[in-house]
Amino acid sequence: MINLNPYQELKFVEGAETAESAPAQGGTPARSPEILDAYSEAVANVVESVSSAVVHIAVRRKVQDRRGRGLETEGSGSGIIITPDGYVVTNCHVVENAAEVDVVLSDGGSCRGQIIGKDAATDVALLSIGQAGLPAVRFGDSAALRVGQLAIAIGSPLGFQRTVTTGVISALGRSMRSLSGRLIENVIQTDAALNPGNSGGPLVDSRSRMIGINTAIIQMAQGICFAIPVNTVRWVVSQLFKEGKVTRGFLGISGQKVPLPTRVIRYYNLPNDSGVQIVSVVADSPASSVGLREGDIIVQLDGSAISSIDDVHTLLGKESIGKRLDVVLLRDWTARMEKSITPIESPD
Repeated sequence: MINLNPYQELKFVEGAETAESAPAQGGTPARSPEILDAYSEAVANVVESVSSAVVHIAVRRKVQDRRGRGLETEGSGSGIIITPDGYVVTNCHVVENAAEVDVVLSDGGSCRGQIIGKDAATDVALLSIGQAGLPAVRFGDSAALRVGQLAIAIGSPLGFQRTVTTGVISALGRSMRSLSGRLIENVIQTDAALNPGNSGGPLVDSRSRMIGINTAIIQMAQGICFAIPVNTVRWVVSQLFKEGKVTRGFLGISGQKVPLPTRVIRYYNLPNDSGVQIVSVVADSPASSVGLREGDIIVQLDGSAISSIDDVHTLLGKESIGKRLDVVLLRDWTARMEKSITPIESPD
């Protein structure tokens, strides 16, 4: 059993330049550009830097058949070590209903994983393997991603551990349905090939920084894969570490990031060049009760400028429940409106 101090903070390894990214001093000389082109050199360097932090996750589940007889099933996925003291991030659906979780490290060693917390709303789970001195991935910034930039996926598809695929960021700000039916917002779309077993593994950039957690593919399609952005992962993991779950305020909307026209920004004197457009409103929710509609664009909430879904999620923490929040929105691009809304606790 691992005892956690609720006031302790997780220490993420940020994406600053490190000795790993500096030119080698002595030893084997850097590979010559005449031997490997810049692209393959970049990918190889990323794999060397990150793969030691990628783990394989084996799960055993106890289920019942139609006659009520107990059966044991097995599943697997991927994960990534995020702190040197053995905290691992994976997908919620990888460890859902798990009776036992075994984590296989890059050196072949295996240890039992303890589930610290899960969040079905973002398909993120946090595990602990109770070891220290482990290699940990560096965190990037998903808010700084650009469509077209290099994306590298590492995982254990179909049990083939530390398999590497490459592609680009195909789109940002997508929405998708989780296995529970919830709408996961602000996901990254990539064409880096993913297969069953890749779930929970890292999506990284050309500087070996994690930019997302691979989560889903579209069956019968090629090159359409999705990852949870690392900024969302960072916030969710912090909540799971402190409380074992994520308690959210609930407005009853789903949305997507949209750019704001320059003329609208100037006319309304807005501080950001993007906002969150409402794509659906839940019936009998706080949003529906105050008259929010599909197509409305939220530009401010509780006095803070809103430019992305992450901004909204950050403001809808546990402390927002029952608190009256002022929301500023644009309707039909021609009307600026102000409303007050009181979040309720998000249903499981």
